[in-house]
Amino acid sequence: MTGNDPLSNALSGIDNAESVGHLSHEVRPASNVIGQVLEVFYDRGYVDGFEFVDDGKGGQFEVELNGAINECGPVKPRYSAGADEFEKWEKRFLPARDFGALVVTTSEGIMSHYEARERGIGGQVIAYVY
Repeated sequence: MTGNDPLSNALSGIDNAESVGHLSHEVRPASNVIGQVLEVFYDRGYVDGFEFVDDGKGGQFEVELNGAINECGPVKPRYSAGADEFEKWEKRFLPARDFGALVVTTSEGIMSHYEARERGIGGQVIAYVY
């Protein structure tokens, strides 16, 4: 059976690889959204790095894991959240206050909810990691 949501497949693959102790994981197919979500994971310290590899098909990301992810996953459906509503979604998807991060897509790009709150913009919650 094929997957219909590349972001969901990528996050579940990373979560599974992290839970069994792998040091790297290949995410394919690559997309801009997956790349930007991985950038948020890197900025928050959940992965050591990632690299795009063009394989002539859809491309792939080589993700270097560091053992910091307890759980990550997509948020479905993608809920809209205002700049002052992120606490509600933190309570729902994260285990404790200031532990983990929500990944939010905004009019200014994909970022963590901490950065969106600083900028005072809302968006849609698409993923979580802790």
